[in-house]
Amino acid sequence: MKKRNILIVGAGGVAHVAAHKIARSHATGMPHFGEIHIASRTPRKADAIVASILERGGPRPPAVLRTHALEAMDAAATAALIRATGASIVLNLGSAFLNMSVLQACLDTGAAYIDTAIHEDPAKVCERPPWYANYEWQRREACEKAGVTAVLGAGFDPGVVNAYARLAADEYFDRIDSIDIIDINAGRHGRYFATNFDPEVNFREFTGTVWSWQGRQWRAAKMFEHRREWDLPVVGRQSAYLTGHDELHSLSQHLDVPDIRFWMSFGEHYINVFTVLRNLGLLSERPVRTAEGLEVVPLKVVKAVLPDPASLAPAYTGKTCIGDLVRGVRNGRPREIFLYNVADHAECYREVGSQAIAYTAGVPAAAAALLVAVLLAGPAVADEESFRWGADAQGGAPYVFQDPMDPNHLIGFEVDLADLLAKKLGQKAHPVHGPWDKLLELLAHGDFDVALNGIEVAVEKKRVVALSRPYFAAALVLTVRKADAAAP
Repeated sequence: MKKRNILIVGAGGVAHVAAHKIARSHATGMPHFGEIHIASRTPRKADAIVASILERGGPRPPAVLRTHALEAMDAAATAALIRATGASIVLNLGSAFLNMSVLQACLDTGAAYIDTAIHEDPAKVCERPPWYANYEWQRREACEKAGVTAVLGAGFDPGVVNAYARLAADEYFDRIDSIDIIDINAGRHGRYFATNFDPEVNFREFTGTVWSWQGRQWRAAKMFEHRREWDLPVVGRQSAYLTGHDELHSLSQHLDVPDIRFWMSFGEHYINVFTVLRNLGLLSERPVRTAEGLEVVPLKVVKAVLPDPASLAPAYTGKTCIGDLVRGVRNGRPREIFLYNVADHAECYREVGSQAIAYTAGVPAAAAALLVAVLLAGPAVADEESFRWGADAQGGAPYVFQDPMDPNHLIGFEVDLADLLAKKLGQKAHPVHGPWDKLLELLAHGDFDVALNGIEVAVEKKRVVALSRPYFAAALVLTVRKADAAAP
């Protein structure tokens, strides 16, 4: 399968994690990425990410890692860099202010687009919901016309929590009555005051109206107006406040759920400092003029004096817990399930030099890029090369086996499945024979793109390969002679 060059826009904490993971994909036997390019308005930050990757052993086998200076608000400049790098995938991990200009650059070049947050207009705070309808969804027709794949909100929240909700609807409930998305950071960074993401974007989330989806309609509230206690796995009992957030604006449109809310944890100290800054007008995005005649934006001044979120990672301790508490009905009975993830700040730092909050957003973004590289890049993937799938033709029915009428021809339901996957990719299926007990090893060596041959789910396999959702359930049956049926 052809390797895809990728351009990462942004060099903050999330980009740091995603770049590490994408570079490491070369060591997994799935080198779907060719050159890895990182672009930032501040090139030294992009250089620092590359240095961190190389310090931790770098990609194996080696990959091209390059950095670039870019003002991504300039769509034409971004399009020019996409062309210059030959990138067929753009992973936009910069400020949410960049989304529309980077997406436009992808429309102009045909590159696939991925982001992790809803676009924000710098001049507006907390617009009317649903937020996606204000910008991204208005580009649907343009994306279809240009043949551009655009994956929106591919972080953790939004992103993984959306997938949790979809999984709950598909697998665990007949009817969902409510989804409460709970985001708890039970960690400590040791600073007097800091934000875990870009302060400018972080504060904007909490200075406007809090929108939630309740009673199948949008409800407005004030920040810190509604507080609730939650008893959660690992992190224990925690307080969280009703907050507006990106994923509500897509889940409310795509799932038939009357109540969808987002809750985020804040300590009393954070709330006190935030309240003072807000009351003094220091969180305003509107310019003011100083006594010396200088025009400044208060929010940008606050951002300039606060710690860089990336600098928090070395001393961060504790854990995060983020998940969906889903309530509804299954088989006529009330049901409640919590689908969640726990991340440890110190472990994340040891692995990639990041705190856990950036880690949980960066890993799904890298996974989305891999998914696009393999399956969803549209015209960029639909070339004439073969979709190579590995199997052992001696495995037998009903999986893959030789046609009794033509031993040179394979039949079986996995042959049909491979043909359908290839058709989806715009390619031709090409079976590659290998011993059944060596298929995963051959996959790691790159002998084929997918191992597809009655492979059972097992924990040890999950450590080295990405397994699909199970598509076949097999049961063992003990068979005896009828004459022995009464035997003990």
